[in-house]
Amino acid sequence: MEPTEQLVQPTLFDIEPGEVLPLVQPHGRHVVAEPAAAPYVPLARPARSGGPTTVNARSEASPARSSVAVLEAPAGPAWAHRLVVFDLETTGIDVETSRIVTANVSVIDHLGDTLSRLDWMANPGIPIPEQASAVHGVSTERAVAEGRVAADVIAEIVDALTAALDDGLSLVIYNAPYDLTLLDREARRYGIIPLREPLPVVDPLVIDKALDRYRKGKRTLEAAALHYEVELLDAHDAGADAIAAGRVAQSLARRYEAELDITQHQLHHAQVAWAREQAASFEDYMRRTKDPTFTARAGWPIC
Repeated sequence: MEPTEQLVQPTLFDIEPGEVLPLVQPHGRHVVAEPAAAPYVPLARPARSGGPTTVNARSEASPARSSVAVLEAPAGPAWAHRLVVFDLETTGIDVETSRIVTANVSVIDHLGDTLSRLDWMANPGIPIPEQASAVHGVSTERAVAEGRVAADVIAEIVDALTAALDDGLSLVIYNAPYDLTLLDREARRYGIIPLREPLPVVDPLVIDKALDRYRKGKRTLEAAALHYEVELLDAHDAGADAIAAGRVAQSLARRYEAELDITQHQLHHAQVAWAREQAASFEDYMRRTKDPTFTARAGWPIC
């Protein structure tokens, strides 16, 4: 969920079942030994009762093919070659009081194709305001009937994101402080150990504002997807938004390769500085034009 315009195991994230041999050919080619008809391992951890919906884009066995395939190394910054994407839809926009309704954690490859995904619906334990239901389509009645115990959902989301970090993948989250801060507050609310310091994170909103600072118009995910030519057919569905955010991040990586061809951790720390500058600029604007006492919420990727 994007509330404002201003504002397992590690091996389960493997892309291919084949083993990459330590042999590098000219022009970045890699020889990959791949067993015929090998099924892709789905993204899933040992499920609690009634666990998340798991969709595995490569669950069917591949047709028989040569035992050795030659693949081109993906172009662009290495951090964008495989990403975990994350999004929440919630009961409101206040991270201190809002509750999780739906969530998605997916894995995408260097082409933006979905390798695997986890989807959750929780019973938030409070009524879902009509304004929020109008955005994401989940009513209080539906959440009560179809949603799972919120504490179980939150624990599983934390587990999935922890597995991604353990696997060395970047987490793509559009407007990261909203989703990560709300998840932190939900975990604490239910006595769940919160996600450890999330690093590395990729926030397309922060990167877009830093590298295309003077572009006019909205900076919502829908606007960014349109600008960076990413298809977003079901906005405010957690899965659709998460995957679109990952593809926007990859589009940014290609468009601004000179600036973004750095390591995951260098990019993370660059965003810390960019987000700090953006918050200060927004605070200055609000104080000059609307409220002399306005204070922007500080902290990235979590407040």
